[in-house]
Amino acid sequence: MQSKDFLAARYTQIREQSVALCAPLTAEDQCVQPMPDASPTKWHLAHTTWFFERLVLEQYAPGYRPYDSRFNFLFNSYYESLGARQPRPQRGLLTRPSLGEVHDYRRHVDSAVQHLLQRIDDERLATLCNVLELGLQHEQQHQELMLTDILYTFFSNPLLPAYREHVVLNAPSETAERDIQWIEIPGGVVEVGKEPRAMDFAFDNEKPRHGVLLSPCAIADRLVTCGEFANFIEDGGYRRPELWLYDGWAAVQAGGWQHPLYWLPAGAPRLAIARPVSQETGTHDWYTFGLDGLQPLREDAPVSQLSYFEAAAYATWAGVRLPTEFEWEAAHDLPGMRQLAQHVWQWTRSSYDPYPGFQPLTGAASEYNGKFMVGQLVLRGGSVATPAGHARATYRNFFAPAARWQFSGIRLAQDI
Repeated sequence: MQSKDFLAARYTQIREQSVALCAPLTAEDQCVQPMPDASPTKWHLAHTTWFFERLVLEQYAPGYRPYDSRFNFLFNSYYESLGARQPRPQRGLLTRPSLGEVHDYRRHVDSAVQHLLQRIDDERLATLCNVLELGLQHEQQHQELMLTDILYTFFSNPLLPAYREHVVLNAPSETAERDIQWIEIPGGVVEVGKEPRAMDFAFDNEKPRHGVLLSPCAIADRLVTCGEFANFIEDGGYRRPELWLYDGWAAVQAGGWQHPLYWLPAGAPRLAIARPVSQETGTHDWYTFGLDGLQPLREDAPVSQLSYFEAAAYATWAGVRLPTEFEWEAAHDLPGMRQLAQHVWQWTRSSYDPYPGFQPLTGAASEYNGKFMVGQLVLRGGSVATPAGHARATYRNFFAPAARWQFSGIRLAQDI
């Protein structure tokens, strides 16, 4: 069991990191909800605080009274057992409480959690540790969402502002230096999921560890690059229905997709409105928009912000396929594997299903993962926006197949 001092320091570090991520943002930036699936930064700051108040303080701190009883409605996300909530598409209407009041709320809850940690007895601390760690992992998930959502917000702004001019988050400078190398997986029964005796944290959807049967296959040693994806576009990738899944082609038609979400072709009207940029457009005459603003396309950088439909269409065009999540996990520790994390989450062809013997957490936390195990696809790895130390080989991220505003990209696989 972790010590009280360790937990207190870890709690402080992660909570302060959320606030630090907001340093480049104005108060106005943090109130905007540009689409139903993206939440305002202010809401993320409040919701993660609400999580600690409802699942930690109200359960473990005798006599604790909520900071503001109305906040349960405003900042509950999807916990049916904890009451009604503001509809998700309307979170941007919450101009009150103000950003300053949300920070006051955070300070109040932080003080109460630290006070609880110092006073709780060792017997109850053992149980508290699990819930507190879940809250911290939850906050780290929202730190990534804060960045993905503010990126969409800034892309929706005609000025195309940068989050930071020079972004240094969690990404090494590794790029594609050569053609893809194929790493063989011999097949057979392999063990996947979290080791039952592992002491480090894992979500309930990573358990239990179990055997799966793999056919012989090969997986790409690196991610697909922007330059390679530009070749797909130039070859009519977004105009060829034979490359797309049925729902994917419907999404292309309905959304008018012609390229990745954050790509802009040279000469696009939006470029004339945005701030001046370099005229060096690269071989394919594209610009990409990221946390560092609008930049000429880097052909050797991993392609990002793709939906599952786009990833699957590219794989079909390339004559291969996407890996299953189990192939990805089996390959994780093989020699030669690169760009596994810190770049983009990697779509797999696996549906987000419970593992055999899956057991959700108890209480309100039982709603954390299991209720979403339908209609989602699994992504593996980690991204430039994933907090350091948060991802692991067994981590199962998941999104709907049409989602294209996340830091998501492509690793290819093929049958042998």
